[in-house]
Parts: sequence; C-alpha cells; structure tokens
Amino acid sequence: MIDEVLALRQSGLSQQDVAERVGTDRTFISRLETLGEIRKGGSIALAGVPVANKDEILKVAEDEGVDFTFLLSEAEQWSFLQGKSGFELFGEAADLLERLSAHEIVVILGHNRPAQILSALLARRSIVLHLAQVEGTDGHFDPLSLAGILDRFRA
Repeated sequence: MIDEVLALRQSGLSQQDVAERVGTDRTFISRLETLGEIRKGGSIALAGVPVANKDEILKVAEDEGVDFTFLLSEAEQWSFLQGKSGFELFGEAADLLERLSAHEIVVILGHNRPAQILSALLARRSIVLHLAQVEGTDGHFDPLSLAGILDRFRA
C-alpha cells in the first residue's frame, strides 16, 4: 500500500485524492511523506556480477541501508544464464534494469565493459566500482571501501 501511495503522490495527485483512493485519512498520507523525508539521501541500489565475497557485500549493503541489492557469485551467474533463451534473458535483464532505475543512485560492482554498459543504460547517477582483475582475486571487493562509499551517499 505504501508503494501505491507514493506512486500516486508522484503522479501528481493531492494527499486528499490519494487518501480517498486508498481508503485512508489524509493525515496518514502526510505522516508517510514526513517519514520519507527523515531519511538522508536518495534511494540506493547495488548490483554486482560476479561477486566472490557476496555474503560480506550483502552484509555491508544491509548495514548501510541499501534499498535494493542484486549480487551474483560466479557460479550463480552461470546458473542464471544456463538454459535460457535470448528472449528470456532479455526479459530478465529488462526487469532488473527497471528495478535498478527506480533508485536515485546505483552502485555497480563489476568488470570494465559490462559495468560501463549497465551504467550507460541506467542514464542516471551511478558509480562503477571495478572488481580486481588480478588472478586469484577475481570477483572480490573490499567491504570496508564499499561501506565508506555507501556512507558518503547517505550524508
């Protein structure tokens, strides 16, 4: 219901119109908006493929209040791709792109070309953090560095 309320308000409806549409009081709509303003910074999404230390990065994302996270380990990446047609993959990629686009800031963990393409497709404020490409460290990202970066977005 909260998502619906926020979407209706963003579409231009008044608090009273939204309250009537969802069957609540206008003051409830006002309180929801006030709660949203308390939070510092915009909504943040985090996407990364492949991420070898996925559990560590998920913990950082949770601790830093990241709103949406999509991380795959290398094995999960190949499993995600296996047995799907190009049409199915395109549909899932479009769905992911749509979910990421709903956030004001997108942090992308990845390798040069795919991460840059994703950043360009988002056409919004995004930051690409390249994973180490040295043999033996492929797919690892420093959780403390990520926490620092996410913390700066919240300030």
